[in-house]
Amino acid sequence: MSRETPMQKVTPFLMFNDQLEKAVEFYTSTIPGSRIERVARRGEDGPLQSAEFIVGGQRFMGFNGGPHFGFSEGFSIFVDCKDQREVDDYWDRFMRAGSKPTQCGWLTDPFGVSWQIVPRRFTELIGDTNPRKVKAVIDAMLKMQKLDVAELERAHAEA
Repeated sequence: MSRETPMQKVTPFLMFNDQLEKAVEFYTSTIPGSRIERVARRGEDGPLQSAEFIVGGQRFMGFNGGPHFGFSEGFSIFVDCKDQREVDDYWDRFMRAGSKPTQCGWLTDPFGVSWQIVPRRFTELIGDTNPRKVKAVIDAMLKMQKLDVAELERAHAEA
């Protein structure tokens, strides 16, 4: 594939053990505005070694680097969702792919990468100038796996 988009100054570079091809296929098929830009294989019919890909408009590079590389929640990919329907849609897609939910709208995909699936409304609610309302929203969020807009709004309204 030819390079369609110029290189960004700073690009996240993900080091996988041996799951790069499956990860890139999943990411680019799950998030709109995604595509594979370039790939390199080990040999003509060999496994994928490296890839440049766009996920939701963000360029990434990936490499199959072996078992000594792993991911942690110290790095995550934040997905801005316009509403609960979009949260539910992404959450369901990731869960069907074998992701593991953690807490507060976070999950870890089958390749070890952490994702935050966050409704825009959450960001609006925690931007309130009333610290009591912000605390109530955060306290509600801390009890959730998948974020629930109605519950977050209820916590905000009742504070």
